[in-house]
Amino acid sequence: MMKWHPLPVLVWLLLATGCAPSLHSRGPLGALMADRDAETARCASAWREVENAIDLGGVRDGEAFRVPGQPWLRTTRTLAGLARAGGGHGADLVDQMRHVDAEARGFELANLSEAALDGLATRLRLSGRAAVADLLSRCGAHLHERTDVAAALATTVPDDYQAWKRAAGLYALTQLPFSRGVERYQRDTAEVFERPLEALEVRGTLVRHGAGPVPEGEPDAGLPTLIMAGSEPSPQRLEALFRRHAPVFEIDTTGPDDGTGQPAWGKAGVPFVDTGVPVMFVRSTRTRFDGKVLPQLVYSVWFPARSKEGPFDLLGGRLDGITVRVTLDQQGRPLLVDTMHNCGCYHQFFPTPRLRLRPRPDSLDEWAFVPQSLPSPPPDTRLLLRVSAASHQIQRLRWAPALDIDRELALQPDDSLRSLPLPGGGRRSLFGPDGLVAGTERGERLLFWPMGVREPGAMRQWGRHATAFVGRRHFDDADLLDRYFEPVP
Repeated sequence: MMKWHPLPVLVWLLLATGCAPSLHSRGPLGALMADRDAETARCASAWREVENAIDLGGVRDGEAFRVPGQPWLRTTRTLAGLARAGGGHGADLVDQMRHVDAEARGFELANLSEAALDGLATRLRLSGRAAVADLLSRCGAHLHERTDVAAALATTVPDDYQAWKRAAGLYALTQLPFSRGVERYQRDTAEVFERPLEALEVRGTLVRHGAGPVPEGEPDAGLPTLIMAGSEPSPQRLEALFRRHAPVFEIDTTGPDDGTGQPAWGKAGVPFVDTGVPVMFVRSTRTRFDGKVLPQLVYSVWFPARSKEGPFDLLGGRLDGITVRVTLDQQGRPLLVDTMHNCGCYHQFFPTPRLRLRPRPDSLDEWAFVPQSLPSPPPDTRLLLRVSAASHQIQRLRWAPALDIDRELALQPDDSLRSLPLPGGGRRSLFGPDGLVAGTERGERLLFWPMGVREPGAMRQWGRHATAFVGRRHFDDADLLDRYFEPVP
């Protein structure tokens, strides 16, 4: 007969009944629970219950970083970078950290199972998801009054490199052959970009995927200013700006894996891309360059897979995608385009004539890879990206007039991927608490692990894209432009 050991059974019972020892009973919440102010104590106690439920439910959102000691705030590399550079009033930036937490907590609450939500509501003496959300809103605002602004502004976001892997992989030595490999990839890619457009290989049919018509009339001059300030323009005004600068993907199509679509959860709990739903995902963000805060528009498409081109192909696997970011100047004109795959791989920069690349320092660290420069966009043109079949490598960027779109993509907020419906009911983020998409691991991780990137080749969430194997770089570093480029006088 199977023997039962009392300690594991007791722990299981405690977890099952919601009476597990608190994961957040000490630290800042523990101190606030003993506060003399009754409302502060009640809110801290409620916050602790919510934190426990989120962690035990496995629905922690991995996009932003919780501010140590002030769990009602979350920050991002953008906000932390602006704070370090003095790019905005401190109180305004901290208010934005509060907004980032409220947004993330909304997704976490939406992704809690009904059983976990019912248990949480019972412990809080509330009824239903809406009542819990209302309590979080009120308590978040109350606890925000206790914010230590200086400490919040001094917060740094941990990078997405695993130091222990670099130590175990003898990074000081292994970075040299990896650096040589990066140089070979860049030479091969540059050679593709140097070919005449008509000489690029076409293995199937070129299909253009893009948003609908560009809005007529003059651009909305006030929108870049709103984005630079961290404000939320109306959805209608923001969609018009996204449409004006939306790229068109001209994809060499040889099969289903070259179609774009909507990531979704399958019945077996495995993510897939529904190519029957034509969509492109968008978000706005900011960066700092030459002492100014500039607006950025980010566009992403997803493919069902990167097709494997043989039994020893370590780069192929489930899901693939491309992200395109357009950095605008303060007048709303394109200044720089940079791209990556949704794994953080293949980060490439395409500057306009108003930028020039800084000299590379004497270091093995990956520098900005510029396979092609872009001219200033002529009037009434759209950005066109030529994309290869199977591997979805970008082969050319150009401005093209009056494009016919074969597959019109609806614009969808990128944040919608943080809470997707499950086939049997309930909701779940496409991304795990570590920011990765489960099931998208690549064989390359067996070779690239000494560089310290977590699961190289796997798809990942915004804010979690490490884009250099040698050195350290993230797609959302707030100083990328200043690091690599300077304005042309």
